[in-house]
Amino acid sequence: MRDSIEVDLAESSVVPSLSALIDRLETEIIGQRELLTKLVIALVAGGHVLVEGVPGLAKTRAVRVLSRALDLPFRRIQFTPDLLPADLTGTQIYLPATGTFEARPGPIVTSILLADEINRAPAKVQSALLEAMQEGQVTIGDVSITLPDPFWVMATQNPIEHEGTYPLPEAQLDRFLLKINVGYPDRAAELKMLDMPTVVDGERSGTRVEKPPIFNASAIASLRSAASRIHVASSIREYIVDLVRATRHPAQFGLDLAVMIDLGAGPRASIALLKVARAHALVSGREHVTPHDVKSLARDVLRHRVLPSYEADAAGLDVESILNQILDHIPVP
Repeated sequence: MRDSIEVDLAESSVVPSLSALIDRLETEIIGQRELLTKLVIALVAGGHVLVEGVPGLAKTRAVRVLSRALDLPFRRIQFTPDLLPADLTGTQIYLPATGTFEARPGPIVTSILLADEINRAPAKVQSALLEAMQEGQVTIGDVSITLPDPFWVMATQNPIEHEGTYPLPEAQLDRFLLKINVGYPDRAAELKMLDMPTVVDGERSGTRVEKPPIFNASAIASLRSAASRIHVASSIREYIVDLVRATRHPAQFGLDLAVMIDLGAGPRASIALLKVARAHALVSGREHVTPHDVKSLARDVLRHRVLPSYEADAAGLDVESILNQILDHIPVP
């Protein structure tokens, strides 16, 4: 086992270790600290992440850099229209000597899985991935294989390409803890990128110095245990539930949005919002959740779980506008 920073909950090393992780990521990913912080929050909360953005915003690179900082097995799968479920889960191999079949696991049997351009794969592949995300196992023939703990899926997709893509079904979208939208970096960050060693000397020139990982599997388990013990006041819990229920029954909260929403977020969204609020508090070095922890991540938890109607589209309202109205209207405790 390589040298890793162990998380001792009896000491106050958790937050410095998390800060060190984010700082290291930022040395290789310029101008995307918000994305990096949310990836770390999802890691602590124990939920899968869908990252959406136009090409060239370091979505895939961010996942790769994060995987190098974690002492965990990592696999990347490039999703394409001709991908088959067996390419993901594995297949059964016939053994002539014994006349039996043996299950050979595929690349999905890992701790960190990067599903690159996930919306390019057909429905059969999506269903295989859905089982892994929800049940923590894959089925090969009549054999079920339990996935490692932790098992973490980070998927990317491009929002501007529609030809040759397969929109993710609502059931699968609901299994993602967060959907993170990535925007362009500011001017100062873009200038700083031009001086990065990988730009000046090339990605494979050997100039990058390998650093030891920061967290291993037991450390991540300790982080998740610490996050689960973060205190959440009853008023914060009510705030979380009200935010989610307002997407389903906006009229009950004095919002004229019922005709604008075809599908509101389910109870899984309330659970997800509680988890990420606790993780955000831990990353921030607090032992209790504040309304800011909830509000700062509510859009990432809800944007893929709320389906705007045709009326909303005709009125020029997208899901972000709808969520902004809800967040501005529901009283903060």
